[in-house]
Amino acid sequence: MIVLDKEDLNKIEFRWNHEVELSSYGREFFVSKAKISKNTNQEEKKIMKKICALFIILVLLLTGCSSPKTDDAADKNSEETKTLVVGLDDTFAPMGFRDDAGELVGFDIDLAKAVAAKIGYEVSFQPIDWAMKETELNSGNIDCIWNGYSITEERKTKVAFSTPYLDNAQLIITLSGSDIASKADLADKIVAVQKESSALDAVTADDIAASLKEIVEFDTNIDCFMDLEAGRCDAIVCDEVLARYIIKQRGEDKYNILSDDFGKEEYAVGFRLKDSELVASVDKALEDLKADGTYKDIYSKWFSE
Repeated sequence: MIVLDKEDLNKIEFRWNHEVELSSYGREFFVSKAKISKNTNQEEKKIMKKICALFIILVLLLTGCSSPKTDDAADKNSEETKTLVVGLDDTFAPMGFRDDAGELVGFDIDLAKAVAAKIGYEVSFQPIDWAMKETELNSGNIDCIWNGYSITEERKTKVAFSTPYLDNAQLIITLSGSDIASKADLADKIVAVQKESSALDAVTADDIAASLKEIVEFDTNIDCFMDLEAGRCDAIVCDEVLARYIIKQRGEDKYNILSDDFGKEEYAVGFRLKDSELVASVDKALEDLKADGTYKDIYSKWFSE
């Protein structure tokens, strides 16, 4: 950009057309385009040619300044930390739930944070409708399902599972004093389960299902416990890790856990079927956390007697 004062401009005659542009800033004028008039003398023409040459240099410099990001900048952006969005049912204690301050806590919360740190991710927790968990995953709203998520044959067709990280069972719970002493005693009884849960799958797949009076489905396992306490159902079926934690919190003398159950299970993290690289990274991180003692520390924090 060439800066001229008004006196300099008076020495030069410009032809004003689409090729001539003057911009003012305060008391100075900037020449952006100029066409030499036939009436200018030789000295003025030399001045104008110099000005035009300098202007071309300026344009080239400005173009260089606005060029695409350098390789270093691109590399820096590629190294920015990614975020792993974890979908969960935030009422599923002790795996993922809210404490008295409203903060998300639990075994799966701590484990997910530790795994994310191992693989170089930030982690974000997204409460979801558990009945819609696979839909939330495959629509891209979350990156994984990580909240006491049991491996089942049906789910294997919808998600890619990590290696299992915790054992589970589907327990049968009644109120103390109930005459239900075995699975067979559930005949003609009302059983409550969480919607779209592995407990529901286990009950409906069992031979006893045909003899049940009714299977009642609730949004959360806490709702199942409340229904049992209110006497509206005769028994509930739910995950062992949740059942034992809730019973301990609500009063062990109020409930009875049957020796029969609806089968053993394993918890794993569920990913989109296409995310094989992410699954492999999480598997390696879980292995490392077990090897260095971090997994044991987290387990002891949430499942110590």
